[in-house]
Amino acid sequence: MATSQTKAAGAVKESVYVWEGKDKSGKTVRGELRAGGEAIVNVTLRRQGVMVTKVKKKVQRSGKKITDKDISMFTRQLATMMKAGVPLLQSFDIVGKGHANPSMAKLIMDLRSDIETGTSLNNAFRKYPLYFDPLFCNLVGAGEQAGILEDLLTRLAIYKEKTIAIKAKIKSALMYPISILAIAFVVTAVIMIWVVPAFKSVFQSFGANLPAPTLMVMAISEFFVQWWWLIFGGIFGAVYFFFQAWQRSLKVQRFMDITLLKAPIFGSVIRKATIARWTRTLATMFAAGVPLVEALDSVGGAAGNAVYLDATRKIQNEVSTGTSLTSAMQNANVFPNMVTQMVQIGEESGSLDAMLGKVADFYEEEVDEAVGALSSLMEPLIMVILGVLIGGLVIAMYLPIFKLGSVV
Repeated sequence: MATSQTKAAGAVKESVYVWEGKDKSGKTVRGELRAGGEAIVNVTLRRQGVMVTKVKKKVQRSGKKITDKDISMFTRQLATMMKAGVPLLQSFDIVGKGHANPSMAKLIMDLRSDIETGTSLNNAFRKYPLYFDPLFCNLVGAGEQAGILEDLLTRLAIYKEKTIAIKAKIKSALMYPISILAIAFVVTAVIMIWVVPAFKSVFQSFGANLPAPTLMVMAISEFFVQWWWLIFGGIFGAVYFFFQAWQRSLKVQRFMDITLLKAPIFGSVIRKATIARWTRTLATMFAAGVPLVEALDSVGGAAGNAVYLDATRKIQNEVSTGTSLTSAMQNANVFPNMVTQMVQIGEESGSLDAMLGKVADFYEEEVDEAVGALSSLMEPLIMVILGVLIGGLVIAMYLPIFKLGSVV
């Protein structure tokens, strides 16, 4: 069975072709081949002694979106293959053909095709900046130059796995209260639109003055019934445009980064997670042998916060003029005293990467504990909010009934 792949000359787009034919012994063989056209498939197989009887372009499934988890798993698998002594091209074949996401499998095979034509692994990754950021490419390049590519890929896999874990914890801490409050709003809207009007028709038959809380709830209910489409449309539209602006506008991103760090409950967790990412990134870059000033280029963006991006640029400028990393971090005024002291010990002992790694480990554990504490704190708080909201509505609607009972 033919397994080789041929790169079409120039910039011809390659596709996967399913073929069938007979080998020299007359046995029917089948397989897949990536090539620039059917003619190239026929020529390639003929050279391998296969008489082709059928060639058909394979219909590629659309596949799911490529996520950070896909890239992390690919990095881990590639590092494992290389440590086991599997050749690079064969490693790409094994990982790509066995991937569950067709989009990721196509990306891996495209990378393999580039490498097969002589492109370095580093430059092949740089062709896909949407999936492989400068930090990833810089570390792969450093690993290729130093001959320790498998070690660097392992470090990259660990780095990405820890980064994904921290992001997941932050999202879970934020999404839980948001989802509960959203459900509370929907339940309140249902009560206002369908339940309260039913009570209103009953109360009108009493012919008595209604309590002030009941009148207020009924007025709100009338507003909901009349303008429900505007309320729901306005809320969903505002949320949609807000997140679009957050993704596309640098000013909005900067404002939200500053606001989130100052948030009374979640700000501390986000700050700890940002410091953990910052120190983990710098530790990974420095351990790979990347010069400190050059490493700081990638560190600021990897932190994921505009405040720490600005601080990193300031630190980089000071370090490039001869200032120690400890002094530059102290001047930035965004790092706790413990972090700068650990960095100082690392600089003095010549083990900066190890100390930065310990700081990252410490703050990752702090994030774990903070998220657990937040979950314990938010549950009773949300129950109180829901109790006051729903209970207040129920009491307001039952007050006239209580009043009528006392009169009778």
